[in-house]
Order: sequence, then structure tokens, then C-alpha cells
Amino acid sequence: MIETILLALIFAKFRGYRIRPLFKDWPIYIVMMFALIYILLEIAVFNGNYSVVGFSNVYKILYLTAFLALIIRYSLYKSAIVGSVSVLIGGAMNDIAIAANNGKMPVFPTVSYLTGYASPDAFSKVNDIHVLGTSAVNYKFLTDVIDIGYSILSLGDVFIRLFPFIIVLYAAKSCSERDLKQV
Repeated sequence: MIETILLALIFAKFRGYRIRPLFKDWPIYIVMMFALIYILLEIAVFNGNYSVVGFSNVYKILYLTAFLALIIRYSLYKSAIVGSVSVLIGGAMNDIAIAANNGKMPVFPTVSYLTGYASPDAFSKVNDIHVLGTSAVNYKFLTDVIDIGYSILSLGDVFIRLFPFIIVLYAAKSCSERDLKQV
């Protein structure tokens, strides 16, 4: 999930926002702490420790909740509503994919096989709702098909990740504007 934060910061920079002031305030460090924990969880999976996968749903909720610090600190209530709608849409897309596939989320690894993140036998070891996708999958476009090498995302996951992207982008904008007013 760190890539979402980095993409938001890069996009903010391209939009002309000053991102340095964002790192002079405490809320971004709460978010960054959760992003670093996510990296540690991904490293555990890379090393074959699939027991952490069972905590992923709880972790995602905690991660998204960490953005409340940015929302409250910079009064990003409109952005939070837009991001929350995106989370609801993404969650619904994932629920549709799971319901259409007998309570399972099919996964189609490609790059992850090359990086070592996924292996064919990993799905039997993980023992969660994720299963290796086959040609019999319903609504394949809603399943986990976006392979970034260390994670495999669904279209719903992309919508869910819009929430942190929007919050970080507008937090950077708010910090940039405050910083310019002080100069």
C-alpha cells in the first residue's frame, strides 16, 4: 500500500503542491507507520509465512482508519466522503466477485510467479478465500488479476486504494497552501 501513498505524493508534486510541509506534521507519520507494517507483512509472505494473511482484513481496516488523523488534522471531510464512496464501490465489486465464485476470490498470478511472491501451492497453504483462478471463473475482470509482483489486486482493490490516494493528495494540497500563506 506504500505505492498508493508514493503515487499520491508524486501526483501532488506534479500538480505543483509542496509536499515537504506534509512531513513537518505528525499525522502523516501514523499513516507511514501502517504502510511500513504492511511492507513487513509482505516480506513475511515472500518468506513463506502465510499465517499473516489471516490478519489482512483486520489490518486493512486499521490502515484505512489511520487516515482519520490526516482527515481531521486538515479538515478533509469532502475528500473523505469521496474516498469512502470509492471504498464502498470497491468493496461491493469484491463482494460481487466472491459471491459469483462460490465464496472464493480467484487470483491470477503472473508477475508474482517471477518475483517469488506467489507459487501454485501457496493457495493451499494460505487457506483463506483466495484460490488460484481457472477458466471457469465468473466475472474474471472483478477478481484479482492486476499483478504488481508483490501483490495481486482486483478492480475493487484499486477503488479501495483510491481512498488513501485522495486523502494524501489533498493533505499535501492543504499543507502546501498553508505553507505558502505563511511565507
